[in-house]
Amino acid sequence: MQITIIIPTYNEAENLPKLVSALFSLPLDLRVLVVDDSSPDGTGDIADALSAEYPEKMEVLHREGKLGLRTAYLTGIQLALATDTDALVQMDADFSHNPDRLVDMAEMIKNRDVVLGSRYVPGGRVDENWPIWRKWLSAFGNFYARTILGFTLRDVTTGFRFWRRETLEGMPLDRIQSNGYVFLVEMIYMAYSLGYRVGEVPIYFADRQWGKSKMSFKIQREAALRIWMVRWAYRDLRAKGRSARVNN
Repeated sequence: MQITIIIPTYNEAENLPKLVSALFSLPLDLRVLVVDDSSPDGTGDIADALSAEYPEKMEVLHREGKLGLRTAYLTGIQLALATDTDALVQMDADFSHNPDRLVDMAEMIKNRDVVLGSRYVPGGRVDENWPIWRKWLSAFGNFYARTILGFTLRDVTTGFRFWRRETLEGMPLDRIQSNGYVFLVEMIYMAYSLGYRVGEVPIYFADRQWGKSKMSFKIQREAALRIWMVRWAYRDLRAKGRSARVNN
């Protein structure tokens, strides 16, 4: 199975070399696509150097300005689907997502359409050094989205995802309008609404060791409001998804 890892970057100069090395040490057939939004810390130049070091395994897309997570992933997915890749992975560049978990996710994808790296299934957890308020905020944000959208999944806000090629090809990705991290909720909600089989592998979500977090109150506020719009926007797909789950 050929797997393309899509990694959006903005100021990840300290993390990217370590992450690429960790990925290519795994017993998987991986390619890496870095989508860099003109990082002022030189991440793009570092990505180019790594691409030269791994010419058959790594590609870099440079974008002018900070254009956001949604367009980074949608553009990366479009480029990856133009190749002969069998599966695609979304993951952060900051080691919040342990690359080693990709092995178990690759095993589960054999019987699923998409696999989530989940903090909220048995065996999963968040950084043990987080203060109580941050753990509560993370859990509540996930509970809030799950409740409003009617998910049976446990972790719908995770950014660690393993997709079959055919799953993404069957999704009308051009309908996704959310920006920021709620984009991730909207994307998995679309797959769930269409009746795709979703699996969850437990992960330990570690806080970043290097660099600065991109999360802000503005992003959290937008996510809280946007969830209701997502529910309304996909009411037609939910009917199809219910029918598919009954038939399966």
